[in-house]
Amino acid sequence: MTYIHNIQPVHLDALQEAGNIGAGNAATALSQLLHKKIDLHVPSVRMVDFQEMQAIAGGEEEVVAASFLRVTGEAPGSMFFILQKEEAEELAYTLTGRKVDIIDDSLDELAASALRELGNILAGAYLSALADFTGLSMQPSVPSLAVDMAGAIISAGLLEISIKGDHAIVIDTVMEEAAENSTDAVNGQFFLLPDPEAFDKIFKSLGVE
Repeated sequence: MTYIHNIQPVHLDALQEAGNIGAGNAATALSQLLHKKIDLHVPSVRMVDFQEMQAIAGGEEEVVAASFLRVTGEAPGSMFFILQKEEAEELAYTLTGRKVDIIDDSLDELAASALRELGNILAGAYLSALADFTGLSMQPSVPSLAVDMAGAIISAGLLEISIKGDHAIVIDTVMEEAAENSTDAVNGQFFLLPDPEAFDKIFKSLGVE
């Protein structure tokens, strides 16, 4: 990754702008799915190494629900959408109307399907916006879902793709119901891990020398 040391805040700002456009498109799709207005925004985008990924997810031994998918096209890579236990259970309840404990009960198929569909909507919207910004073709695969310790999930995902790079792009995501009396917000993180050659393509397209 020859561009990594030349990345400036302005380049991350471009990724954040793309993320917020994607979040707006995803919010429209989720609002139609849930029959109520949902707001989504991206407060920050940052570069982290793989050890920091585990810390951001809550720690190596923190139990999380994670959607994992491959990105195909001109800038291939992988994406994780990670939710901590309470966030995953709250979203599963919002999506299905059923309470679930992802540790004691595990995820039933309805809740798992709903969280996979959420990851699919978000990933598709984000990648579409990023593709528009960069001029690169990017499409998500069908996501898989796992409930495990953050360290195990991230390690297994990295092993599966045999990634050789050492950095990821973190897209912080905040989701909440757009109602005056609503105070609950769900926070999640997308980790975008472009394959090494794709990393350079993405940032070169954003003007990194």
